[in-house]
Amino acid sequence: MSRRKLMLQSDALRTFAECALGLWALLGHAPLWGFMTLGALMGVGQAFFGPALTGIVPQILSPGELQQGNALNGISESTGGIIGPAIAGVIVVISSPGWAIFIDGLTYLVSVVSLAYIRIDWNAAETTDSFITQLRQGWKEFWSRTWLWVIVLEFSLVNALSASFFVLGPVVAKQSLGGAPAWGAILAAQGVGAVVAGIVMLRVHPRRPLLIATLSTLAFPLPLFFIAGRSPTFLITISAFLAGGFITVFSVQWNTTLQREIPADVLSRVSSYEWFGSLILLPVGMAVVGPLSTAIGMTTTLVGSGGLMILLVLAVLAVPSVTRLRAPVTEKRRWQA
Repeated sequence: MSRRKLMLQSDALRTFAECALGLWALLGHAPLWGFMTLGALMGVGQAFFGPALTGIVPQILSPGELQQGNALNGISESTGGIIGPAIAGVIVVISSPGWAIFIDGLTYLVSVVSLAYIRIDWNAAETTDSFITQLRQGWKEFWSRTWLWVIVLEFSLVNALSASFFVLGPVVAKQSLGGAPAWGAILAAQGVGAVVAGIVMLRVHPRRPLLIATLSTLAFPLPLFFIAGRSPTFLITISAFLAGGFITVFSVQWNTTLQREIPADVLSRVSSYEWFGSLILLPVGMAVVGPLSTAIGMTTTLVGSGGLMILLVLAVLAVPSVTRLRAPVTEKRRWQA
């Protein structure tokens, strides 16, 4: 179906879900099941929107502009991640959390207006193939590229391990770093690092994008190690800044490679498999990290998660198709790697 129609419907669903949650909070105490149900609807909207977004970038930009476009997407997302919590905090102080949630839901309407102003051919390619046949075609394209499924497998595990940062990090911050202000500074530094890296990626064009992307993931465990060691807040903040920056480096190189290497007619389907594979273990990680840390200790859980991430990176670096894949030589570069 039309990517534009799909994205508009996804935005409508997310607007409804979050605004409904905001109104529920304003009218009374929303129960846990209400948060979970509306949160699940938000996830459904994101699941449809993300692969469609990946697919429309090559429709809007020339091959030589793909990386810059993905870098700009990363900058806007990271900037929103920094500014959004600050605005939400102000709204909560002067009104209530319900209004903050409701207003956040309305921001999806900005996306609707933006889609209306994009002037491209939105019509999906006509096909008589069945839904199952199209899924099989997407899977064939996904599985035929070793570099693709290897990195997706890596990130399925990395995302599960990263749960220790999001679940245990706030606990350590409360116990040893002074609480919410310290944790807020750590997350803000991660966002600033992402913005800075996005600006760098506007001009830096690696010759071997997947090699650079994979090497950049070596920075992901840094905050885990510093948190595990109960390091001073400024050291954890610096590590979060580096991790946030290299997350953006990975994201830009990864999305650009997908858009270059995957045929346009199956790009969104392949992206759907990539999203599914990368995120499938994240809920598992979120669920087990708490009981695991109780059983073996928070320090062991954090250090173990970081160590396993490093082992996964080293394993991926042993795959020739990851390290040898090169970007097109026709693209202008101001820096090469």
